[in-house]
Amino acid sequence: MKSFPNPLTPSEEKYYIRKYTEGDLEAKHILIERNLRLVAHVIKKYQNSEEDPEDLISIGTIGLIKAVVTFNPDKGNRLAAYASRCIENEILMYLRSKKKAAKEISLYEPIGTDREGNEIKLYDIIETDEEEVAEKIHLKENIQTLYEKVEKELSQRERIILKMRYGLYNGEEYTQREIARQLGISRSYVSRIEKGAVEKLRKSFS
Repeated sequence: MKSFPNPLTPSEEKYYIRKYTEGDLEAKHILIERNLRLVAHVIKKYQNSEEDPEDLISIGTIGLIKAVVTFNPDKGNRLAAYASRCIENEILMYLRSKKKAAKEISLYEPIGTDREGNEIKLYDIIETDEEEVAEKIHLKENIQTLYEKVEKELSQRERIILKMRYGLYNGEEYTQREIARQLGISRSYVSRIEKGAVEKLRKSFS
């Protein structure tokens, strides 16, 4: 597993939290990057599972981002303690959802809405011929394949954005603008990454 930056000291953490609350997005990036080692630490307890550590790092990073965004220093807790709970909650939610998805999920299960408020189903992402799907594979196998491709075909940033955008694995759904704000990038960049990730999935199913 790749190495991560050293964690912040208590005084550094306090400084960057203050800067972030004042609107400094660079401080937010530092808080995330310098706590990535915490993500690696949390996933160690799952090292005997069948999950790829890099996949768990990706999922845990979503929890870390949520922790940094929602952390309230006025409650007197350290960010690391709060983030650890958020990271583990995100991983547990992912594992439970993946187990459930492998057994129950349908191609026609709603996974979110587009910018116009139209409901989006997994089938819309796969975008393949209905008869062909029915003839070649069962629905459960097709969905399992989709989730496997999300983890294997996409980059870490693409996975994070697609999971946040569509609420995959029963996660929380975010608009492009919300994702942009949380990741500290432009909405148009989020849109390009999202479109590119969906296109990769479509090609992998063609």
